[in-house]
Amino acid sequence: MGNFQALIRKYQAMPGVKTWVLLCILLTGIRFIFIGIMGIMPQDAYYDFYAQHLDLSYYDHPPMIAYLLRLFTNLFGKKVFALKLADTTVTLLTIFCFFRLARKFLSESKAWIATVLLISTLMISILSLISTPDVPLMLCWTLSLNFLHEAVFRKKNIYWIWAGIFTGLSFDSKYTAVFLVFGLLGFLVIAKPYRKLMVSPWIFLYGICFAITILPVVVWNVRNGFASFKFQSEGRVQEGLQIDPSGFAGVLGHQSAILLPLLFFSLIYFIYRVLRKYRIRFARIPADQLFLLCFFIPLFAGFFCISFIYWVKLNWMMPAYITGIIWVARYWNKKWLRYQLFFSVALHLLLAVEIIWYIVPIRSDDTWFGWSAFSGKVESMRKQHPDAFIFSADDYKTAAVLNFYLDEMVYSRNVVGEKALQFDFIGTDLKDLDGRDAIYIDSNPRFSDLKNEGATIPPSYYSYFDRIISLDPILIEKNGRVERKFSVFLCKNYHSKK
Repeated sequence: MGNFQALIRKYQAMPGVKTWVLLCILLTGIRFIFIGIMGIMPQDAYYDFYAQHLDLSYYDHPPMIAYLLRLFTNLFGKKVFALKLADTTVTLLTIFCFFRLARKFLSESKAWIATVLLISTLMISILSLISTPDVPLMLCWTLSLNFLHEAVFRKKNIYWIWAGIFTGLSFDSKYTAVFLVFGLLGFLVIAKPYRKLMVSPWIFLYGICFAITILPVVVWNVRNGFASFKFQSEGRVQEGLQIDPSGFAGVLGHQSAILLPLLFFSLIYFIYRVLRKYRIRFARIPADQLFLLCFFIPLFAGFFCISFIYWVKLNWMMPAYITGIIWVARYWNKKWLRYQLFFSVALHLLLAVEIIWYIVPIRSDDTWFGWSAFSGKVESMRKQHPDAFIFSADDYKTAAVLNFYLDEMVYSRNVVGEKALQFDFIGTDLKDLDGRDAIYIDSNPRFSDLKNEGATIPPSYYSYFDRIISLDPILIEKNGRVERKFSVFLCKNYHSKK
């Protein structure tokens, strides 16, 4: 107890620390409030759909997010609160492990600066409030780096085992984790004093532990024709590669938004400085800095290069920032940190206003607004057609949300012969639906009228039903203004083609 009080007095004596603490508490408090007031996101619902159909792995991602959400919904019930509590809890653990990692490379004061920088980012808010595979990935990635540091720099060979296990769990979270392996190998090749580890039996044990841990994902892929591996490799290529400079501008925009501009552009500036200083001779960089950069630059620079030919999603670079923030924190001073924190608090307060009052409508299905009210209206409409099944074909989002709220199976675009992501891999026999009517629901995020008269469905859908009848749309209002519209169709006598 005395040591703890001494630690408190020590930090209270540091100028500016009280402000940091208060602002970090405010940011954390805002995020906890969001848990209770923010509606479900389609991503939350989709990965809960994973959780309700537990498997060794899944079509578009590995299984860790499913296991995490299943644990929390079993503990707290199938509620939006439970999903977001899972995300927030794991993200808080990531922050704690991040500080432990930062302390291995920085002085205590700089480690705190690095941690405050991490807490200030919009990235942490996204991880805390939206269920995605990145949530467990960030935790397992950070733990992997902690164990790798112990194994490499402190020669604690037993930690190679833990490093292999958590690298495997990172891969079981998201395939981006292969950059952990590439980063480690890159460091061992470049850092001459550590090259002998390349032929050490311990690194082979690391590889064995990694291979054993990812077996569930490998087994699932073998059983399903390597569907997931193909989707994340050749499937991405088939989506279309084309030279488009706007993709690079897009990455600049959304990455500076999730880190906040001051932190993001400081990363770019200091990368430029270090490359200029060492003239791209990476072997000359001090080993501790090189270690951090090997897990940052390949992922960060790699996706920036890809952005010229493929649209890079907002969350793909997130793991790189674990070591990137630690590395850049050595250059930050308290003045810059205050600017970062005040900007972050202001941004989160604006975000709170938007979440509560929905002042700026989001013309996309990637929104938290309206899903609960929409599901309630679908349930009421369902009573008028008790024998009909429900499906939606606007990607996975509407079907996933309805599966979360309704006590029945809601189908996706596989009903009309189109690929439907994980909906294709839950063992559904569409022939069981033959002869039944269906209610088809289509989200219209960019609607221009409040009627169903202009709503159309693809001609190919008619071959699956005898007749399709347009019904009144479902409209969701906020403050007397219609904010969301869903077109509804009654489809008579379904007949599958399988």
